[in-house]
Amino acid sequence: MSRAEELGPRAERAGTVGLGARATRTGEKAVGSEVSGKAPNAPRPNPLWALALFRSELTTTLRRWRTLALLGVLALIPILIGVAVKIETSDGGSLGGGRGADGQGPAFFSQITNNGIFLVFASLAATLPVFLPMVIGVITGDAIAGEAGAGTLRYLLVAPAGRTRLLLAKFTTSMAFCLIATLIVALSGLVTGALLFPLGDVTLISGITVSFEEALLRAVGVAALVALSLVGIATVGLFISTLTNSGIAAMATTVGLVVTAQILDSIPQLHAIHPYLFPHYWLSFADLLREPVYWDELVKNLGLQGLYVAVFGSAAWARFTAKDITA
Repeated sequence: MSRAEELGPRAERAGTVGLGARATRTGEKAVGSEVSGKAPNAPRPNPLWALALFRSELTTTLRRWRTLALLGVLALIPILIGVAVKIETSDGGSLGGGRGADGQGPAFFSQITNNGIFLVFASLAATLPVFLPMVIGVITGDAIAGEAGAGTLRYLLVAPAGRTRLLLAKFTTSMAFCLIATLIVALSGLVTGALLFPLGDVTLISGITVSFEEALLRAVGVAALVALSLVGIATVGLFISTLTNSGIAAMATTVGLVVTAQILDSIPQLHAIHPYLFPHYWLSFADLLREPVYWDELVKNLGLQGLYVAVFGSAAWARFTAKDITA
């Protein structure tokens, strides 16, 4: 779906809050007055306008073919993992010849054949380092820059919401997409695991056995933690999106930062900066599968993501509210 086609339904939805009518009445004056974030003689916007704008932004994002394709790829990854594990263990052998595997993810892989719910954890561990943040980077990098590049940004700013509310709608849409993308992976892993492998009581990493119901609650908690782990890179991507009018450039830069941070985090000689890199604690969600739960790195991860949101969210607001909108 082209950006021009997206503008039509968006303008129609925004018309319920005065966008279409105001653009017609005020013309170039309204466009010029968006420097201050408000149309001339604009009434005080209804508080529900922000909710309507968020709904419009989220709907527009989810309707794009690019977004659907990215979510489809994420949903396919757990299926591929499950089928690969099923094929490798079809002769009764164990995954990887009984060696297990290295790192945090492998422990989940070796348990998939015993309980299908471990496919959820294995899928999240496999997608979190690269696939999930890359998808988030594409969506957030295009949030502002894509509108500017398509020439639709100034028309969105004609509405009485102003720049701050529009940026907030973009931000909340990005956060919602982090959760949606994570849930797509988790649900695909759960359904595939249930179809290909047995379900039942779950033995946690610490050796304690819990009921399937409790394990399912922990899986929900793991999915929530993974989604929260992505808010840092999502905010960075939104900030980068305010720096350029090229959606492609913003997306490429955000994805490049993800790759760069992962490389830096893997170099032992740079251990001093590792705790400040947004992906450093991503796989700490495994600590939720212990009894008792190890909270140390979980709290550090949430605190680090909050720091990125505060710093780059403020930078995005400062840049966007002062930016000269020409497109």
